[in-house]
Amino acid sequence: MLPVTLLLVLLVCVLVQAAYAFYYFYPLANYTAPRMEATQVPVSVIICAHNEYENLQQLLPAVLAQEYAVFEVIVINDRSTDETAHLIRQWQREYYQIRSVNINETPAGFNPKKYALTLGIRVARYEYVLLTDADCKPFSTNWINSMQQGFNRGADIIIGYSPYLKQPGWLNYLIRYETLLTAIQYLSFSLKNNAYMAVGRNVAYTKKCFYQNKGFASHIRILGGDDDLFVQDAVVRSTIVIEISKDAQTISKPKQTYSEWITQKRRHLRVGLQYKLSDRLRIGTFMLSNIFFYLIWLLMLLLQQYLWLLCILFLVRGIVLWVGYARIARKLNEEQSVIKMLALDAAYFLHYLFLGVSVLMFKKVRWK
Repeated sequence: MLPVTLLLVLLVCVLVQAAYAFYYFYPLANYTAPRMEATQVPVSVIICAHNEYENLQQLLPAVLAQEYAVFEVIVINDRSTDETAHLIRQWQREYYQIRSVNINETPAGFNPKKYALTLGIRVARYEYVLLTDADCKPFSTNWINSMQQGFNRGADIIIGYSPYLKQPGWLNYLIRYETLLTAIQYLSFSLKNNAYMAVGRNVAYTKKCFYQNKGFASHIRILGGDDDLFVQDAVVRSTIVIEISKDAQTISKPKQTYSEWITQKRRHLRVGLQYKLSDRLRIGTFMLSNIFFYLIWLLMLLLQQYLWLLCILFLVRGIVLWVGYARIARKLNEEQSVIKMLALDAAYFLHYLFLGVSVLMFKKVRWK
């Protein structure tokens, strides 16, 4: 009786994932952004920097090289103890677009990055702000122009994509696969008017939207969430679009050690507990269906029960999901081979189970 019950649960998991694939993921795979009249609006690019001397040497030239008529670059020097302040002053002497905000101390209990971003947005000259992180770099000199296209379509918030740099090693493969699958979810849900997050490495919005939703006030003391929790607050009253073209992307440096990546993921999952119930259910249903699929599939494989049905369900699930994943990966200019996806998919969801349990058991997370 137990094997039959497990097989039925396995079938339900496959059906749930197929429903997500056809309703959410395939529309993203077929998505082409509508192009309006090519109007450029003045843009304020905002960058937070906490001891980012080396990264800024790579980022600032790339931002200043943007082929865009009117923009400024606001670098927020957030309590840096390295040569960040000196570097910013050097660049300011040579480029009129660069402005700076210096923070010597963060108010007690406030999240440092949210406080820094709030000050940067406050001093921005222009209504339209584009945010990225100091360890990122625009993929092209057309980044600002590509990201601001959404404002021509009446957007209040523009959600971009920011992949991680390709490097040797299994950890890098896992990080990039996790980034892809996370993006598939938040981008496809956004297309269905269920936006729930963005990534601070590449997001744009209007100052009006920021202030109408009281900035980060509802979560100013929560670690993380300057991107996704802001979207959670703004989604009801805001028009949200996505920009996923290659030119609209920024590329970021991945974590170099497993422990750093685990800490980062635990922080993100901890923030996810603050999401609306509807978003938690939508995300959780998909994630749990994948986790239970692998756990039950492996258990039945060990029990050597219904092996031919196991193979059929594995193939059906793989074809339905990975065809969509592969098409979206190509659209996002990501390199993902089917063979690697077999191993990475299982590793990702089993890691997610471990991370979820660790977040519930150990609440303490760190910020740099």
